[in-house]
Amino acid sequence: MPIPTVRLVAIFVSLQVATMLGFACAATPPRVSPAPGEQADRIVVTKSTHTLVLYSHGAVLRTYKVALGRGSGRKEQQGDNRTPEGHYRIDAHNAHSTCHLSLHISYPNSDDRAKAIASHQPSGGDIMIHGLPNGLGYLGALHRATDWTYGFIAVTDAEMEEIYKLVPNNTPIDIQP
Repeated sequence: MPIPTVRLVAIFVSLQVATMLGFACAATPPRVSPAPGEQADRIVVTKSTHTLVLYSHGAVLRTYKVALGRGSGRKEQQGDNRTPEGHYRIDAHNAHSTCHLSLHISYPNSDDRAKAIASHQPSGGDIMIHGLPNGLGYLGALHRATDWTYGFIAVTDAEMEEIYKLVPNNTPIDIQP
């Protein structure tokens, strides 16, 4: 008895997804646990290259590929799904996030608030660096295939665990175009 076309398509799609997940996982180098006492003292996110770089005493400590907000350009108002640009600080660690761990970014800064007031729009807030939504960690590096966040900066769960350990509160973060 021949296999129905719908079932063949479902099997083919399942194999394609499994293959993509396998390649995504294979393409992610294994992470090395931070050395005792190792700490970042600066973060630079470059939106155009989708990178987050941790620095320690001016030297690159780690580099990560990231997914960003779905909207392009500089964040202008609450709900625009854009990742902000500017100078901020990490002001909180959240181990109970809806995504796998998170670091809160001090957005909006005074410039962002002034622009929001001038445009009569709320600036928004609660911008984070975070892992994948809880329960979706198996997606790994595949999540970077598109910008999907609401203006946040997303990394894999393993990367977030490392960043969470390396970045203390009050670390400056520069988010560049």
